[in-house]
Amino acid sequence: MRQRLTNLRIPTGGNGRAFREILVVEGTIADITPCGESAEGPDTEIVDLGGALVLPGVIDGHVHFDDPGFTHRETFETGTRAAAAGGVTCIVDMPCTSLPPVISRSALRRKLEVVRPKAHVDFMLWGGVSGNAVEKAGWRGELVALVAAGVASIKIYMLSGMDTFRDLSSRAVEEVLVETKKLGIPTGVHAEDKALVLSLEGRLKEEGKKGPLDYAASRPASCEVSAVETLRDLCRKTGAPVHVVHVGSGSALDVIREARREGLPMTGETCPHYLEFTTQDLEEQGGKLKTAPVVKEASDRKSLWEGLKEGSLEFVATDHAPGVWPEEKATGSIWTDYGGVPGVELSLPYLYSEGVLKGRLDLQRLTEITAEAPARFFGISSRKGRIAPGFDADFAVLDEKATWTVRGENLHNLNRYTPLEGRNLTGRIARTVLRGKTVYARDLDGTETFGNAGVGQWIRRETEISE
Repeated sequence: MRQRLTNLRIPTGGNGRAFREILVVEGTIADITPCGESAEGPDTEIVDLGGALVLPGVIDGHVHFDDPGFTHRETFETGTRAAAAGGVTCIVDMPCTSLPPVISRSALRRKLEVVRPKAHVDFMLWGGVSGNAVEKAGWRGELVALVAAGVASIKIYMLSGMDTFRDLSSRAVEEVLVETKKLGIPTGVHAEDKALVLSLEGRLKEEGKKGPLDYAASRPASCEVSAVETLRDLCRKTGAPVHVVHVGSGSALDVIREARREGLPMTGETCPHYLEFTTQDLEEQGGKLKTAPVVKEASDRKSLWEGLKEGSLEFVATDHAPGVWPEEKATGSIWTDYGGVPGVELSLPYLYSEGVLKGRLDLQRLTEITAEAPARFFGISSRKGRIAPGFDADFAVLDEKATWTVRGENLHNLNRYTPLEGRNLTGRIARTVLRGKTVYARDLDGTETFGNAGVGQWIRRETEISE
């Protein structure tokens, strides 16, 4: 199968764009040429992209698609369908919001049986080590089995609200890092100081406080900073690659930045909601914007944008984790509102509109934080994350001139709400291409079409286990 994609522009460095043609053979980029120079064969399909900007397909490295086990919140079919509509060609699903959680080889097999037929885009799977797991003598063997099977990374919590995936003590975190260092795989950590959060939360509840700002007061920036400092020390002690997921605090980013200057293998990611919202928005939106960590202040937001620009933050992921709307997000108390927001469909348009067009990022950095860096982090940089010969033909086709208003009812995940409701964005996904196949298309009249479920493939991490 041969395709020649014509009348398109690709990034050329900085904010540069150039018209090119892309020859795709059997789902792989075979050649990139100036217009009119691509080789044709008698069986070549010509696809005119109307002058659109073609970016590497997004790799969203942090989603909760809740399948199997919590499919009242999201399913793999609806989650990957929303991903396709957002220019995302590969997602990396978390191990904790499945039943059983992906902490063993048998659980991984069960997960794959359920989700493979539902996938609209390619996917990777995080493995995990929970407090529940380390209580069992064989947890190290299960960790080895998960890594050998090809999980993307290992997830742990320093503070968890899930009985089925409990958090770890600092001693247990160190034990996990010792093992992941041997296995050559990074560990992603939910970094909040458990003792401090529970102390603040307990006092506020005793005082009868239950508003959005009370929730923010229970999880101040100091909770993130304390946990990240502990991780830095453990990173230094073990030499293990440590990745801080969903960084929401500028002060926590400062700890990561200093660790990197020291030469420690420490990285971090942030999310669009931390780049956009503050506690003022949380007060206005309430449970709709409840996340953990919580959104912070305008100064934190500014620091996170700067961290993305300079490279102190490795990439952007969405932490897509919707609750049942509206029942779970408007319970009457912020403490019982479900924590999590959807994001997989809006991330690229948001980052283009609020990042590139407002001068916070250039186009080259946008492609790095959405595709190239996550491909490198998850060990698939030999085939995904770039528009180059030999790579998978995964593309997000962006109509740069389209101006549109975000409406939750028009999203494609199961529970359709968003804290970005009513925001005007410039730049909209016109087509998403996965290994040469169009898995999403939006016509000029607004008609949308999707590829078939099951076209997405499980992508394994390319990691060799050291002895």
